[in-house]
Amino acid sequence: MSVSTTSTASGSRAPGALLGGPVPGPPPRSTPPAPSPLVRPAPPAASRTTRHTLSVLVEDKPGVLARVAALFSRRGFNIESLAVGPTEHPAVSRMTIVVAVEDLPLEQVTKQLNKLINVLKIVELDPDASVQRELLLIKVKADQAVRSHVLETVQLFRAKVVDVAADAVTVEATGTREKLAALVRVLEPYGIREMVQSGMVALSRGSRSMTGAERLRPAAPRPADS
Repeated sequence: MSVSTTSTASGSRAPGALLGGPVPGPPPRSTPPAPSPLVRPAPPAASRTTRHTLSVLVEDKPGVLARVAALFSRRGFNIESLAVGPTEHPAVSRMTIVVAVEDLPLEQVTKQLNKLINVLKIVELDPDASVQRELLLIKVKADQAVRSHVLETVQLFRAKVVDVAADAVTVEATGTREKLAALVRVLEPYGIREMVQSGMVALSRGSRSMTGAERLRPAAPRPADS
């Protein structure tokens, strides 16, 4: 049996309509997935650098300074200032070390430092409970036109002139790091020819002393001569 199709005004019928079945609709459109929100990684936490002042009593022997400095270097600590000098005990020297610590425990270094045979005692000095001073020598250009202004600045900071030339003066100043930095800033416009600054020296306030004989660890006995 043959089946014939007839045209309508609207055009040809769909094949399903000829067979009496449902007319298929257009295929469903797939919905694209929603773009995932951009997740930005959390910024790294800002590192916090702290400054510590250590007073270290050591035996006055060759090589002690190198061993102490090497210990800080191996641990990755930055020594900002290091001053070494004698004490009231002829066989004992004092090291004043200013170290910058960034997210690292200082206790690790002090424990290792205390194990060195030539180290007698270690004390961390609180800035509010100690006297801390640095020495600055600075040579400033000072001709006749500006010399009076330079000398007024020197007196204002309670410094003193230790050398005078025709066109320059050398100034000696002692004080905290902040005071010396302020003096340098004020003298810079006149012209700084050269300068040198010592490391920090510090002592705890009050009558107590860390160099008392009863407070020091006994020195290691020297090997007997063969």
